[in-house]
Amino acid sequence: MKKRVAVIGGINMDIGGSPARPLVLRDSNPGRVSLRPGGVGRNIAHNLCLLGLEVSLITVLGTDVYGEALLKSCEALGLDMSMALRMPGERSSVYLYVTDAGGDMLLGLSDMELMDRLTPERLSPLLDRINRADAAVLDGNLPEASIRCLAESCRVPLYADPVSTAKAEKLKGVLGRFRALKPNALEAEVLSGEKDPNRAAAAILAAGAERVFISLGAGGLLAGEGDRLLRLPCLDTRVVNTNGAGDAATAALVWAGVQGLDLARSARAALLAGAAVAGSPETNTPLIRAALRAAEE
Repeated sequence: MKKRVAVIGGINMDIGGSPARPLVLRDSNPGRVSLRPGGVGRNIAHNLCLLGLEVSLITVLGTDVYGEALLKSCEALGLDMSMALRMPGERSSVYLYVTDAGGDMLLGLSDMELMDRLTPERLSPLLDRINRADAAVLDGNLPEASIRCLAESCRVPLYADPVSTAKAEKLKGVLGRFRALKPNALEAEVLSGEKDPNRAAAAILAAGAERVFISLGAGGLLAGEGDRLLRLPCLDTRVVNTNGAGDAATAALVWAGVQGLDLARSARAALLAGAAVAGSPETNTPLIRAALRAAEE
């Protein structure tokens, strides 16, 4: 029987720009503009679906053109959208980003105010269904009160992606409720008050988190559990686009968790999934399935 995961988090339309040559600020630059479904929660759910899990996405959508397109795209993937909220007359969330010519993000602008509608009062009736899953995942786009509600009410293993330094603050008071978190180095500093990644990981674990995986960019991944810390080097990958690589890594950690993989293999799964996306022009790629086979061996 397939494992089931509930993902509670953001969905938006991604508008991405990639210049054809080195970017000139305060000027018009030739390049390519893409429009595709995105959002940390949605991307994690998409990746988990690609990895063969049954996935429910709990999010909030407007009834505008973007909202209709996002809903249809999720249903086409096989995601269960029966718990997603629709807000009549509201604009759906949008994320605008610009990369450099090499694919690394230079700037991102997030218009996610609609996520404030996903309140504890709207989540509470869904808790019984969430708790019938094998795991649940939340992202930092949720209101702080909703994160606290889920942290206190979820009886299944709970995972979290902070999303950004600004949103990581919302997780600080409930670190002890998580099976695992996947911050980057800056987010880990916000969560722990420690600039050094090793000290940050130790502080997050001391606060009660079972596992922590800190993405260090070109420095690889720092993984921690109990009093054990291990660092895995970055995989040699020709980077095409980094957008979505972190979401793939989070999905891989959830997948590894429900498969019962240990700390080292879970960390390797995150690296493999992130590299598969970074080496692809797509935010979500079926290549992660083949990449994660190596993590099970």
